[in-house]
Amino acid sequence: MGLFNRRPKLPPAARPPLATDERVLAWAAAGNGEGDGVVVASNLGLWLPGRPHRIGWHDVLKATWSGRELTVVPAERVAERDGYLVVADCPAETYLLLDPGELPHQVRARVTRSVAYTAQHALPGGSGRIAARRVAGVDGLSWTVRYDPGTPTDDEVRAETDRLVAEARAATAPADV
Repeated sequence: MGLFNRRPKLPPAARPPLATDERVLAWAAAGNGEGDGVVVASNLGLWLPGRPHRIGWHDVLKATWSGRELTVVPAERVAERDGYLVVADCPAETYLLLDPGELPHQVRARVTRSVAYTAQHALPGGSGRIAARRVAGVDGLSWTVRYDPGTPTDDEVRAETDRLVAEARAATAPADV
């Protein structure tokens, strides 16, 4: 990258409270209609304006880039089950990025890299997605289930979900060497 194409550093006043082992990968000034801020991608997750904490890459259910706007759908933890979490979509957050730099690329790469396994399954009365995600700085995989809207969460669905998650975990477990 040439001297004149170099992106300025993140202003100190806009720098989020990074963890000791966290580093900024990309950033962009943003607006979402409720005031301006800065979107910061780090090695551990995504810092969005108005949030006091980062969203881990494994907690981003969906991120899209329109060419001008970054839309992020974080996960909301609904229930903790034996060996997995049940998650739902938080409301989508959209940010206008007039000078996005490498931010959209970093978001896409980091979210994609966090996904180790994903599969959609039919369930009694509906369907759901089982996913295993890599969590930055943590060994192993974090397993989640996101039920599609209208899917019941009764005992029959829970039993089938438990079975499907156990089957997926067994299929993705490393073979003994």
